[in-house]
Amino acid sequence: MKSVHLIIYGKVQGVYYRQSACGIAKQLGISGTVRNCIDGSVEVFAEGEEIKMAEFLEWCRKGPKPARVDRIDINDEALKNFRGFVIIR
Repeated sequence: MKSVHLIIYGKVQGVYYRQSACGIAKQLGISGTVRNCIDGSVEVFAEGEEIKMAEFLEWCRKGPKPARVDRIDINDEALKNFRGFVIIR
């Protein structure tokens, strides 16, 4: 299992990034959270099988079609044992 903390920068708010990330995560069996930050970035805590996490991270680098991802800060985290994947409002 792999657990990461992501901060995604670019045009990632107002373009369904959180909703799309949640849908992709659920498809891949990834658990965690996603939320908008005050500075315009999106924060994600995610954990799952390494292969699925690699797919999820690849998606995060692109996001949904209207998004533009300029940069992602990725930090490994200790497992938090999330249940499901949710959007924090």
